[in-house]
Amino acid sequence: MTCLLHINYNRTKVENQCGVIPKLQINLKTMTKFSRTQKFTKANIANVPQDKAIIYKIKSKDGENLYTGIAGRGRSQDRLIEHKDIKKEQIPEGTRFQYAQVKTKDRAHQIEKSIIKKEQPEHNEQHK
Repeated sequence: MTCLLHINYNRTKVENQCGVIPKLQINLKTMTKFSRTQKFTKANIANVPQDKAIIYKIKSKDGENLYTGIAGRGRSQDRLIEHKDIKKEQIPEGTRFQYAQVKTKDRAHQIEKSIIKKEQPEHNEQHK
């Protein structure tokens, strides 16, 4: 019998016409490769690539995700700098960050929503 696969991203299960495939699970986090966590400095921000949209996490010194956001192609460094320089955008406890490049801003929105729902960063208001 031939069974078609269906990947359910919301539940991270792989299903087919025959039911759930046992012992086969997909973790969304592994599908998006984040950079290593680094200090949230202007020097490190200057090294963030600008050729694709990004999703980023601003973290505390203990590694807690304080804020998850996205930036479109060509705007990644500017958006991260805004979190350091613009008072209303600042994340005061944010000392570290990491990012992942994605092909489209739509994909970045999907991942952002998923991360916010799962991790509920204290400085994100949307998607809670």
